[in-house]
Amino acid sequence: MKLGVYQCPASGGAQDERLARLERHIAGQGLDLLLCPELFSTGYDQRADYGDVAEAPDGPFAQGIVALARKHGIAIAYGYAERAGDTIYNSAALIDASGRLLANHRKRLPSPYSFEERVFGRGGAVTFADLGDLRLAMIICYEVEFPESLRQAAQGGAHVVLVPTALGAEWGVVAEKLVPTRAFENGVWIAYADHAGDCGALSFYGGSRIVAPDGQDVALAETGKVGLIAASLDPARVVTAQSRLPYLRDCVKL
Repeated sequence: MKLGVYQCPASGGAQDERLARLERHIAGQGLDLLLCPELFSTGYDQRADYGDVAEAPDGPFAQGIVALARKHGIAIAYGYAERAGDTIYNSAALIDASGRLLANHRKRLPSPYSFEERVFGRGGAVTFADLGDLRLAMIICYEVEFPESLRQAAQGGAHVVLVPTALGAEWGVVAEKLVPTRAFENGVWIAYADHAGDCGALSFYGGSRIVAPDGQDVALAETGKVGLIAASLDPARVVTAQSRLPYLRDCVKL
């Protein structure tokens, strides 16, 4: 399976512009699965009225993603502001190549000291989905910084963990050090998608990457630059990594 990670511009414009720009990056790439950043549909913008732009998982922006997925034969995971009754969630949806909603993850932990704590409700556990021969798990941004999140994903059988994020420019250590460590200590692939550039007063690191189960970066976006990276995923590398270092087996003995 060929996985792509899209590092989008932080100030990405209106939703139709975001979709058009995304299509230019994925066209002809032969991808099977694509990951876009946290709150991709709106931008990670502390000035936004999320009550106004939030939508259901089958809302207008979702339909734009569905159209792209069907046209290019790609499963797409992306972050968006979800409305569910009177509550708004920081969510990530996974749409398969036929346009079917496979999974919808609501962020459990708002990023500290940000607008998220006053805007968004809290979701539940790690979210899982099956795509072909791969079992996927989804979490969002700050959740990857907790070892418990990745351990839950790995114990749930995930081969690949999708992490849409909005990592601030001053937190590069998370992308450079922590994300590869999470992949290594659980023996899983991690796809990590950030924004690039500035949005209002916020600056983003842009350290998007695809990390193999041995903790090595196999695809890395240029810091602060918009673009698409890709890598072929081999689930056998999960088996190899978890057999070589049986952390998942032995952690129950602690």
